[in-house]
Amino acid sequence: MREPDLDTLMFFDAHLEALPLYQAFEELIVASFPVVNKRVQKTQITFSNRHVFACVSFARVRRKAELPKGYLVVTLGLPVPLDSERIAVKTEPYSGRWTHHIVVSKPEELDEELRSWIREAYAFADAK
Repeated sequence: MREPDLDTLMFFDAHLEALPLYQAFEELIVASFPVVNKRVQKTQITFSNRHVFACVSFARVRRKAELPKGYLVVTLGLPVPLDSERIAVKTEPYSGRWTHHIVVSKPEELDEELRSWIREAYAFADAK
């Protein structure tokens, strides 16, 4: 596992328990796609090819009491809405683009289902 850069460490300063989960997510992203750009911002880390296809944040997509300790929110943009209990929130900010927020709290949740959604988001962003 690669050591996180300083910006990433600063992003996780108040959420250190989620850092190993994020590192596994980042490795999955980097290993899965030929072109991945990462940008650490104040409230999220974005991954893009031609356009943003995935974000990681600590967005409150559920009540605080319903969120597990050491969680991440993975946000994906897709052309269609997903029908899954794993989706905490989904919105259609504009026609033909659905934003999905998925709470991830364990490495085993970085499973094939989530990977397939990430692949779809990557292709969707690349085709824009």
